[in-house]
Amino acid sequence: MTLLPSKPRRPGAGALARLGHPTPPLDPADASPHTFPDGGTWRTEIPSVEGPEALAVVLKESARLDLPVHRISQGSGVWMLTDDEITEMVEACAARAVELCLFTGPRGTWDIGGSTRTDSGGAGLRARGHDALAGCVEDALRAAELGVRCLLVADEGVLWTLHRLRTAGLLPAHTTVKLSALSGPVNPAAFAVYERLGADSLNVPSDLTPDHLTEIRRVSRAPMDLYIEAPDDLGGYVRMYETAELIRRGAPLYLKFGLSKSPGIYPYGAHLREHALATARERVRRGRLVLDLLARHGADGGMSPLGARLPGELHRFPVPEGD
Repeated sequence: MTLLPSKPRRPGAGALARLGHPTPPLDPADASPHTFPDGGTWRTEIPSVEGPEALAVVLKESARLDLPVHRISQGSGVWMLTDDEITEMVEACAARAVELCLFTGPRGTWDIGGSTRTDSGGAGLRARGHDALAGCVEDALRAAELGVRCLLVADEGVLWTLHRLRTAGLLPAHTTVKLSALSGPVNPAAFAVYERLGADSLNVPSDLTPDHLTEIRRVSRAPMDLYIEAPDDLGGYVRMYETAELIRRGAPLYLKFGLSKSPGIYPYGAHLREHALATARERVRRGRLVLDLLARHGADGGMSPLGARLPGELHRFPVPEGD
């Protein structure tokens, strides 16, 4: 049985020191002072789980590999699932005390507007016009009625609208709203604005440096979501060996296990079934690799209890009277 060191060690530090390559010391001032309300510094998320069948694969594989999972998220949208499929996913996640997060749609990249197909990307995933905004609201209300308590958004207006609905009691009070990686903030001021618009968990781009995370933590304690391995359309970055430092700088942090070198699957349908199931299984394996790496370095402490999902008290803009 291998005993873990009493405190986290830096990868390769001992061997490099023998060769005269000292490891740069960590600055204690860089560490995040924040945690989840349960005292944990990190949670886990398996993204791109596009329906009941893929969810069953993730739950089975996570049990086999003993991977703790706090949240499972879907990217195609509520509107791509039947009521029965959503109910099946809600019940399966509830049985394992896993938070289920479904994306609201429609979104600009699938709309008829041509700007998203230009080199600039136009308005990206945002909801174009009143009808798209209304469609996102309809998705949110439908999902909530079926028991979903986490909603994924990619538009500032949709975010603020869902927060107002939550404040007005039209969405359950403990509904959480998560900001998509495809519209995530890249500086501290933007991060703080999204928090105040109602975000409970914010994907930040996977190419942010540890210094960037520290800068954000100086203005906000809202949970961050960060791909430890990012899909190709988000850069394909693989940052496994940085995980301990990303937690130290970015806590409270959701570790997202994406998959590079894998074609996109949004919007998902049966024509992509084999690919979706294979990638779902591999995302769990990637997560196990990350947690094994943390354990080898004695840096796997600080995980939130399984079943934990709420972000704690956050800063919000005042909601107008009469909403």
